[in-house]
Amino acid sequence: MEHRKKSMEELGRLSPEAFREAKKIPVSVLLDDIRSANNVGSIFRTADGFALAHLYLCGITATPPHRDILKTALGATQSVSWSHHEDAEALVKQLRGDGAQVQCLEQTEQSMLLRDFVAPAAQHLVIVVGNEVNGVSQAVIDASDGTIEIEQFGTKHSLNVAVATGMVVWRVSSLVR
Repeated sequence: MEHRKKSMEELGRLSPEAFREAKKIPVSVLLDDIRSANNVGSIFRTADGFALAHLYLCGITATPPHRDILKTALGATQSVSWSHHEDAEALVKQLRGDGAQVQCLEQTEQSMLLRDFVAPAAQHLVIVVGNEVNGVSQAVIDASDGTIEIEQFGTKHSLNVAVATGMVVWRVSSLVR
């Protein structure tokens, strides 16, 4: 059996213009003080790949057109809706006030395992991912609805933030489609 790669035409991808107008899933990601622009660019690609509603870039998180974001985003900064906000905690409070459910990707005493998480029905979901060293700030955790944890079995206590974001987005996108 031959496994020929599909051509770009066979993949039937939307143009960036058509993608901006296309329906998105009711999931957004909030980046809380992400220090690596390469990670930010990777998360832009994930946001494009799963048709996320929005990316919130907060605090020290780099914004386009930073060259390292552009290098890893491969054009996704042109298709994904995004905004920058100085204060992640204030934004979380605003989003919750607007009716969104906000879940932080973090290891806490009360965190729910990703495999057990059930996405809210008919409610916008915002996933918060945190700084590569310090994680999501305690103030943002306190302002959110809860925390989700990716179960791990090795010696490291965390995954790369872009990898972890991809895992969570893949899981919740299957729950909201």
